Amino acid sequence: MAVELDVFVGNTTIMDEEVYQLWLDGYTVNDAVKVRMDGGVLDECEANADVLLSDTMDQYRTFQMCERLLQSPAKLANQLLFQIPPHRQTMLIERYYTFDDAFVREVLGKKLSKGTKKDLDDISAKTGVTLKSCRRQFDNFKRVFKVVEELKGPLVENIRQHFLLSDKLARDYAAIVFFANNRFETGKKKLQYITFQDFAFCAGQLINSWTVGAIDNMVEDMDVDLDKEFLQELKELKILITDKDLLDQHKSLVCTALRGKTKVFAEMETNFKNLSRGLVNIATKLTNTKDVRDFFIDLVEKFIEPCRSDRWTSADVKLYLTHYTNSAHILDTFKHQAVWDRYMGVIKSCIFKMYHD
Repeated sequence: MAVELDVFVGNTTIMDEEVYQLWLDGYTVNDAVKVRMDGGVLDECEANADVLLSDTMDQYRTFQMCERLLQSPAKLANQLLFQIPPHRQTMLIERYYTFDDAFVREVLGKKLSKGTKKDLDDISAKTGVTLKSCRRQFDNFKRVFKVVEELKGPLVENIRQHFLLSDKLARDYAAIVFFANNRFETGKKKLQYITFQDFAFCAGQLINSWTVGAIDNMVEDMDVDLDKEFLQELKELKILITDKDLLDQHKSLVCTALRGKTKVFAEMETNFKNLSRGLVNIATKLTNTKDVRDFFIDLVEKFIEPCRSDRWTSADVKLYLTHYTNSAHILDTFKHQAVWDRYMGVIKSCIFKMYHD
């Protein structure tokens, strides 16, 4: 008796995106099977629990075999073991390197070393991210840091090219590398309201304006080390607060520009000298490593908290800092305009981002 059969043979590696995400999130095979069953996958495929378990185990094995390729993404495109279409490769890489904001917020600015890795149990318990996923994310941060550490050229571009990440994710990794290199303090209680994306934005500002790479884009460590020459030049800004005539003149110009434009004018006028001393002192101390680490704490303590306690809105902060920066250009005896603009450009952007109404 002749039987007709339709046979289809293919060698494209089958990968279920939902199962891949469960694997990345650190679920065990059994937990992943339960999630899939709860999601109604058995009704969709008319399969039984044994088939689902077998399928999930098979997918997990495939992901584990792919993992070493995902750790060096350029190899994924050139290997012959797995037939994975290019758009699928992009998805696998992007998701493998994606991280949880709650997790990165706990390790941001810390040394990417064994000491921090020992704390992952506690971080997992605190954030609700599985330990397995915490380890993957931490190892990814460390791997990217090590690779770009040796390279010349722009940090974001180096990350994008070596790890084949989207521009947004490459910028986030650049922020993580920059914070780890400079060891910025982000864990203090008064900084807890600041999100990872706030910090990532500030890192972008610092990289683009205050690093060696902001001047010369083909030097080593160009985008991770702050420009020491510039930090030295910042000491010249001290004259804005030590010269009484200059301080009074600056205050007068700013207050004239602000009068009648805000409900907190009286507070702005009263606090001008304290706020100016705060911002200028931050600048003059950045040659010390410890003061670089405390940069964000200083911005919060010396400027953001005083403004908050006087009920300034974000619009008030923007108005004040714009006039505060611009008025320095009209001061007759102040000769450090270029350094002032390079400094205040970043300070304004960071404060605008960090000032949550």
